[in-house]
Amino acid sequence: MAHTYMLFDFADEETAQQARHKLETWKQAFRLDKKLQYKLDRGDAADSADAPAAEPESEPVAKLAKGAKSSKSDKSAKSGAKSGAKADAKKADSAVSSGPVKLLVRLYFSGHEKKSEQRWLDRIPVEEPFKAASPKVVQEGEVGFDEALADFDRLG
Repeated sequence: MAHTYMLFDFADEETAQQARHKLETWKQAFRLDKKLQYKLDRGDAADSADAPAAEPESEPVAKLAKGAKSSKSDKSAKSGAKSGAKADAKKADSAVSSGPVKLLVRLYFSGHEKKSEQRWLDRIPVEEPFKAASPKVVQEGEVGFDEALADFDRLG
């Protein structure tokens, strides 16, 4: 089975998330679980900024769960919802303020699925969120394949 990597450089997090959403939709609709995989590379600065923002988000969820069980569920749910909204706002602000994001897509089709692989190689770069991201296709044996493979494994 041959691997093919597609590299996309998005200017902002929002566009990268739209592309990720589209890939997720395709994976589910066409049952491409192992055949189409992707990873986002936000860089070192964005990874360290996102890590603390993810932890506080779990606390309001826990408060909401406890509030629903207690007799004072209305008060707990309201306070949990407010803090959850604040966490979502912070997360959205950090996503908007982040810099460029790289998306690595790996296509992994078997030898007898050459036409399917070629269809996806033709389809993905011309779709809307991927067009402006300067798509680059790297197939096995080409220059830059080892770098793409190392980057994909590093992000795993």
